[in-house]
Amino acid sequence: MMTVLTKRADFLAANKGLRNARSGFVLQTRPNGGAGIRFGITVTKKIGNAVVRNRMKRRFRELLRDALPDNGLADHDHVLIGRAGGVERDFAKLEQELQIALAHAAQGKGDSRRRRPPKGARR
Repeated sequence: MMTVLTKRADFLAANKGLRNARSGFVLQTRPNGGAGIRFGITVTKKIGNAVVRNRMKRRFRELLRDALPDNGLADHDHVLIGRAGGVERDFAKLEQELQIALAHAAQGKGDSRRRRPPKGARR
């Protein structure tokens, strides 16, 4: 059984876990201490207006409902963060990318975290 993440603290905790970036989304995974498979979706206003964001969330919800029962990490939180390329991306391509990201997460592989330049540093 899958549960939806609703509390901000759960999303912040997932942010400290493994991160797998793809062109349409970023998948974050983190163990949740035996609470089963849980998932959450985040799409910021940078992506577009409400119609675009809601469409992306619907697509992500469907992706996760298909993939997580078979390929999700047991007793982990999974958070999908939308990226600008994910709205117009082909659904089959998103499915493939999610499978790859879940496989990497299952192996304990994650992308390195981006380092922010110190405050006051010029680009």
